[in-house]
Amino acid sequence: MPTETSDYWKLFKAKCCSVALKASDREEIFRELVKNLVHGGGLDEKHTEDAVKALLDREELASTGLGMNVAIPHVKLPGLETVALSVSVHKDGVEWSALDGDVVRIFFTVLRPERGGEQHDPERHLDMMRWIARLSRDGDFRRFAIASKTKKELVDLLKEKSDV
Repeated sequence: MPTETSDYWKLFKAKCCSVALKASDREEIFRELVKNLVHGGGLDEKHTEDAVKALLDREELASTGLGMNVAIPHVKLPGLETVALSVSVHKDGVEWSALDGDVVRIFFTVLRPERGGEQHDPERHLDMMRWIARLSRDGDFRRFAIASKTKKELVDLLKEKSDV
């Protein structure tokens, strides 16, 4: 993982992200998010079903909807050696039982290894999660993310906001 907080944006590959999620319920959103990670090369296809199930199980514990139109579905996934990340936008929003009761339009998906290793430092991971949470509270980030027209534009926004 990067050594500077400002470098976390580099972990997000545009080809794993989306500016046009279409699904309308939790399971289908998770399937779409995981499919995008697989098609973008961020996640091996063999993890597809385990990832969807883990995300659904995690969501049953408590909503990952933080409010302000943002959710951060995040899980530990057996068999992963490195984190798989995406940021995706649903233009209309999806009911998500968010803390503020509003729909979710921005999804930060985080699949991480069960334990630390050469490619995964749990302390750095926590630091990255704090960065994502700060980004989520930034009104300019949310507004521009929702308005993004391309995946590259979305990831460029992460870079632009890397000092949040």
